[in-house]
Amino acid sequence: MSDRFYSPPPSVLGLSRNALIASGVVLFHVAALWALQSGLLRRAAEVVIPVEILSEFIEPPKPKELPPPPPPPPPPKPQVTKAPPPPRPQAIREPKPTPAPNAPTGTVEPPPPPAPIAPPAPPAPPAPPPAPPAPPSIQLPSSDADYLQNPKPAYPAMSRRLGEQGRTVVRVTIGVDGLPKRATVRTSSGFDRLDEAAVAAVMRWRYVPGKRNGVVEEMDFSVPINWVLN
Repeated sequence: MSDRFYSPPPSVLGLSRNALIASGVVLFHVAALWALQSGLLRRAAEVVIPVEILSEFIEPPKPKELPPPPPPPPPPKPQVTKAPPPPRPQAIREPKPTPAPNAPTGTVEPPPPPAPIAPPAPPAPPAPPPAPPAPPSIQLPSSDADYLQNPKPAYPAMSRRLGEQGRTVVRVTIGVDGLPKRATVRTSSGFDRLDEAAVAAVMRWRYVPGKRNGVVEEMDFSVPINWVLN
């Protein structure tokens, strides 16, 4: 037992620590009471509080803010000077001529009577109907031209002996070249020999071709032949 350190039990240590804390708190309160009674705490408060208040309310002065410069004035508007209107021409009144004392005074003639109103013209007669178109100009073929030199029809010898006479009309078609193309008896003489001799004579002749409006064309033509015995 003598060689070991005596260590108090933990319960005793806990009690002593609590006792120390409680005694410290009591001492603090006792000291505060004594300081309050003695006036030390009041003085400390008077010294500490004004300094804090002054530090809060006293601030450094702020820099002065300069007002913004005024805007530049607008440029002056150009003044347009209107030209004065031209003076109006004044009418010059001419003095009325005064008649001479011995001048003859004229008399105002009355206006002529109005001309009588002419009666309305009768209506124009209606226009005549248009004339019908002119018929085409036709020039029939011809066998009488001297330059053709057509011979006379030969009188049949038997008809001479028998005394046959008459008139034969032959219808012949003339081409554009003046030559006959075909021929037929249109009117008979009453005798076949005379009719045949008339057709044969017509087919041997030459002709002036027919024309229509000046244009040569093929055309029919009637040729009369008289059979007469002297």
